[in-house]
Amino acid sequence: MSLKYLPEHAQATLLALDLAQKEAKHLHYSQTTLFALPINLDWVHSLSHQPELAEKVEAFVSRFSRLQDHLGEKLLPRMAALVGENSKTFLDTLAIAEKIDLLVSADAFIAARKLRNALVHEYMIDAQTFLEGLFAAQQACQMFFAIIENAQAQTIHLGLPQTGAEHDAS
Repeated sequence: MSLKYLPEHAQATLLALDLAQKEAKHLHYSQTTLFALPINLDWVHSLSHQPELAEKVEAFVSRFSRLQDHLGEKLLPRMAALVGENSKTFLDTLAIAEKIDLLVSADAFIAARKLRNALVHEYMIDAQTFLEGLFAAQQACQMFFAIIENAQAQTIHLGLPQTGAEHDAS
């Protein structure tokens, strides 16, 4: 008999996936509502005078950062452990995630991590940099959502028991 996955890692992996799906749902909502607005340089300049818009940005940035952290620190390492891959460093984890087709590009994930600094309060310092970071984060969201979809598909392919919660995130 040949194991497809290490059963001792199944529960932690499914829990990490469930949380990622829930966080992704909230990020998707923030992304959809924020980017429904006509975002441009003038809009960025107006943020300091429009707290309700700044709050939308803050929600998006916070959810973006939280999901990114969860993927990099929890879901990807647990998916690696599930299939018997040992990752000692963050770069190892990303390389394994590429190898097992969870992630298309480790470089893109690393670039998305760097966006946090450009998004936190950059609009108060450099509006153009912030605007570019905001649109880059919008694109990175698609990568995060794809990672979660790929992880879900992997758990199904590996035969892990599905709890039903994994299907609520779409």
